[in-house]
Amino acid sequence: MISIIGLGTMAGALAGRALASGHAVEIIGRDPAKAKELAATLGGATVGTAPAGDIVILAVPYASAAAVVSEYGDALRGKVIIDITNPVNADLTGFVTPEGSSGAQEIAKAAPAGAQVVKAFNTLYSQVLAAGRPLDVFIAGDDEQAKASVSAFIESLGLRPMDTGSLPMARTLENAALLMLGLVAHSVKHTDFFLGVTILG
Repeated sequence: MISIIGLGTMAGALAGRALASGHAVEIIGRDPAKAKELAATLGGATVGTAPAGDIVILAVPYASAAAVVSEYGDALRGKVIIDITNPVNADLTGFVTPEGSSGAQEIAKAAPAGAQVVKAFNTLYSQVLAAGRPLDVFIAGDDEQAKASVSAFIESLGLRPMDTGSLPMARTLENAALLMLGLVAHSVKHTDFFLGVTILG
């Protein structure tokens, strides 16, 4: 079971790809009617009230992420929390997180004991992810077993996990997302692209 907290485009894209790969998926959102609507649109997803899956994808805006994690509290104990957020400021020039920290690290502070936060999927646009392409997914986390679980999940979606190191590397991944926003604004002019690794030789 994969639990997805959030009702936006990334929640839908991840749920759709997970369902297509044979996972059981539950959708959790503050608005039960919208959660039911998204689940019905996806076909095969259920609606939950508290995360039941061993992997919980946090697909909410960063501004509410820590509060959501705190709200579910003990229901997240012992689970792997995938943080896909990007804590960028309103004018897309920097971050709202404390200097030297990352969104993932701040979310980890709000998580209950035994929960492991892994940064992933934050450098992918929802429509690119939903299209079914073979993409690279950069991950960062402190717990090797949690990263192994996330990597296996990513591979099951037909994607390639790329481990970048410990959780503080999430700041670098969030900078990569900021880079992508800069490309959209100044050169590429659209979001139909992704960052990946080409291994030579």
